[in-house]
Amino acid sequence: NPYILATLLFGLGLGTTITFASSHWLLAWMGLEINTLAIIPLMAQHHHPRAVEATTKYFLTQATAAAMLLFASTTNAWLTGQWDIQQMSHPLPLTLITLALALKIGLAPMHTWLPEVLQGLDLTTGLVLSTWQKLAPFALLLQIQNVNPTILVTLGLASTLVGGWGGLNQTQLRKVLAYSSIAHLGWMILILQYSPSLTLLALLTYFVMTFSTFLVFKLNKSTSINALAISWTKAPILTSLTPLVLLSLGGLPPLTGFMPKWLILQELAKQDLAPLATLAALSALLSLYFYLRISYAMTLTMSPNNLTGVTPWRFSSPQLTLPLAIATTATISLL
Repeated sequence: NPYILATLLFGLGLGTTITFASSHWLLAWMGLEINTLAIIPLMAQHHHPRAVEATTKYFLTQATAAAMLLFASTTNAWLTGQWDIQQMSHPLPLTLITLALALKIGLAPMHTWLPEVLQGLDLTTGLVLSTWQKLAPFALLLQIQNVNPTILVTLGLASTLVGGWGGLNQTQLRKVLAYSSIAHLGWMILILQYSPSLTLLALLTYFVMTFSTFLVFKLNKSTSINALAISWTKAPILTSLTPLVLLSLGGLPPLTGFMPKWLILQELAKQDLAPLATLAALSALLSLYFYLRISYAMTLTMSPNNLTGVTPWRFSSPQLTLPLAIATTATISLL
């Protein structure tokens, strides 16, 4: 039913907008809650046991995070007598709120739900979950001042490492994308304290690159690395461009994905955090390995039953191919 879909999407937008516009913790919490409730029917719409399981896991983690946030903000109001987001001063609610938001977006070590949930969804809902759902918690993270830098740096470093190690062993594309998401979020959290504008830049480029990757996989109808091996027959031109998109996600120059990593490493070095920058850069190599593995499966393996006679040279859906063209071009050439 298009009306129901429109209502849910409107709810999704409304929740994020409310959180963006709020300066009071209760309102911010309401926005996050509306956001969660709006995406749950979208996640469970296929009535597949896998989708229902993923939805349940997502609902439980988000409810836990929201309860934690509400508890922390109430504690803050009790200790300091005000609900303002910008004026957080007490360390206890500050830490609790940071951890609650980290659970909401899936930062390590609170990341374990993300690969499981993403694996149970179709690619479109997975895309919404990896991009749009990160906006509201990030708006709150950017607004709270004077968090203990050690917490953020620990979360960020753990996420880049876990995102790198976790993806190595996967054959399912959606899980690989989930670990890739964790690693990218780690980079953003790493620099949040020192340069919020770089966090936003990294978030934006991550959105563009993820959008492109998800749409490529959707067009190929592939959910595992094995299914990518026959994508030459489905879309030859697209298949030759996809490794560039993946290497951009991995952060290789001269592609777009290199830009945020370069600037973040530079900023960390300016802040006298050279060991941290080195560790982050090394963890990016782990991610690069599994992107290369997917690229290899797509372009350097030919499937045995190559029926070139049935190749669909023209794709019939402009609502998929136009955003894909824009996103792919941006992913490759924005540096």
